[in-house]
Amino acid sequence: MRIYLPATLDELTALAVSTRRPASLDLQPRGAHAVTAALAAALPDEDEEGLEYSAHLAAADDTLALIAASPTAPRRRLVLTVEVPDDAVVAAAGDATVISPSAVDVVVPVPGAVVVCGHVDERDAVADVEATLAGDDDAVERLVERDLLWYDASELPGLVDQG
Repeated sequence: MRIYLPATLDELTALAVSTRRPASLDLQPRGAHAVTAALAAALPDEDEEGLEYSAHLAAADDTLALIAASPTAPRRRLVLTVEVPDDAVVAAAGDATVISPSAVDVVVPVPGAVVVCGHVDERDAVADVEATLAGDDDAVERLVERDLLWYDASELPGLVDQG
């Protein structure tokens, strides 16, 4: 199953994304997003690519909470696209009116989970991330309009020092 893992740039070191092919990480249980039956039901007119993009966007939104919780984390959103066994993931529990239909939980450790790629904010997004965390609605709208930059999995360790 392909999941979209919200993360922070400083987590890349802790996640120990390998640069070997295929790139991998030792994933511990945590929240993520994926194309789920609930997401497909919520967006019946979307094709698979549109559903994947919706799950990816939800993961990007979740990175803001991770950044807010870590004062030392660089103020750039990061979403890792990771392949995990289907049985390692369950639909996230919670109020369906509050939780995203793409929300899932990785419920068991997944050693050697294959990292497909990562998506990161460009550096000039930092001000909008900071303003969004401070409650600026205009900054939220600007972040919604920003596309995250694509990085091959082998390039991810090099992002750690870029903040």
